[in-house]
Amino acid sequence: MLILGRRTDERIVIADNIVVTVVECRKGHCRLGVTAPEHITVHRQEVYDAIQRGNSHESQLDAGATP
Repeated sequence: MLILGRRTDERIVIADNIVVTVVECRKGHCRLGVTAPEHITVHRQEVYDAIQRGNSHESQLDAGATP
């Protein structure tokens, strides 16, 4: 894991086309802005995990379906 220190309004660039901007930090809470091409999905970890659980559940249902 790469750990970087950034201040408000500073940015991190990933792969030439994704920019993460520190919008605000206070009381142990940071707000980040992410600029990325439309074809790249960006999710919070808990949302991503829920999507993965849903996809896993759907694939299990599909595997049990009869033709």
